[in-house]
Amino acid sequence: MDQSNRIAELFADSIDTKRVAAEILNPKIVAAGNAMLEAFKANKKILTCGNGGSAGDAQHFSSEMLNRFERERPGLPALALTTDSSTITSIANDYDYADVFSKQVRALGQSGDILLAFTTSGNSENIVRAIEAAHERAICVVLVSGKDGGPAAQMLDKGDIEIRVPSSSTARIQEVHLLVVHCLCDLIDNNLLG
Repeated sequence: MDQSNRIAELFADSIDTKRVAAEILNPKIVAAGNAMLEAFKANKKILTCGNGGSAGDAQHFSSEMLNRFERERPGLPALALTTDSSTITSIANDYDYADVFSKQVRALGQSGDILLAFTTSGNSENIVRAIEAAHERAICVVLVSGKDGGPAAQMLDKGDIEIRVPSSSTARIQEVHLLVVHCLCDLIDNNLLG
């Protein structure tokens, strides 16, 4: 296959995945956006986390909230648990890498906050432990996942929301995760600003 055909195939796969995801995920994204909006209105915050590309998604969301998305507005309280290298490395060194998010959730999270966790597979132990810590603190979880949701999806309680991309391809899942981030930002801004 020549390179141009391969690129066209990748675009087509991405478009197909997004088309299917749009039908399946729409109500879940609306529910998550509304939960986040209610948290902000109640002066609560959103804690975000993920590994690798999912860490990038977590940071992308928090930066759009703290700064701005497409329109001017006051900053909204969102904190990426992936950005403090001193905290992450001290927890990983003194305890376990699987605790890098859960210890932060226990220290920073309060009842009524939201944990926005990104994982393409749902298999990351540090995400599973972060969900467990969120439940201990009466924090609602929005899990943005893929594949079969893994152990992370099995940890969810009633009232939590899973936005699971219908794909087994990590690349396609990550592409939809970015779109989910932008959908959530748009829903929050449009509801706050009209």
